[in-house]
Amino acid sequence: MIESRTVSADPISSKPMSAGELEDALRDAGVRITRQRSAILRTLADADDHPDANELFQRASEIEPTVSLSTVYRTLSVLEDKGVILRLSFEGAPARFETADSPHHDHMIDLETGDVIEFRSEKIERLQAEIAAELGYDIVYHKLELYGRKKKRA
Repeated sequence: MIESRTVSADPISSKPMSAGELEDALRDAGVRITRQRSAILRTLADADDHPDANELFQRASEIEPTVSLSTVYRTLSVLEDKGVILRLSFEGAPARFETADSPHHDHMIDLETGDVIEFRSEKIERLQAEIAAELGYDIVYHKLELYGRKKKRA
């Protein structure tokens, strides 16, 4: 089972999306900002991992006990439709979420610990562009997920 704990292999620096920016996206979609939604947005903005809906619900409930799981799902759905959060579907795990404002990065999933390691490799990016060019394509979007286990020390 995959559990998200983000470890940065090569620090990916970016100012995270604020709860206020997430609120603006909901308002633009015509969604009223309630105490419950505000707690969900703060929780999502403060997350330094890739929480799933249940984890967001549990964390937001600590801020606002009246939060419901259905409000979490509806809020995530609107934010995803607006393109301000990304749904990450790692094999064998529930969907996880992160704000869409971070620079492009890939994920290494540790099958033993469940750690989700964010990394960026210029070598991989160059190789993908070369392969696409050789095949006559421009890359519009991609994601790379690697699943592995730490090597045993001899």
